Amino acid sequence: MPKIKTHSGAKKRFKLTKSGKVKRGHAYRSHILTKKTTKIKRGFRKNAYADKTNTAAVKNMLPYA
Repeated sequence: MPKIKTHSGAKKRFKLTKSGKVKRGHAYRSHILTKKTTKIKRGFRKNAYADKTNTAAVKNMLPYA
């Protein structure tokens, strides 16, 4: 069997945890942070996980993770 290619966009955006959850980054976190409240920016620090409806699709894109 040939090797399966990993999806380039997915490998930059997702990591798999030991329990099998898909860890993801927060949107709206990268720039123009001056107009965002401290409360919202503090929330960006917390862990974010992909929804369970999307985990199978992400795992297909990351065959060797």
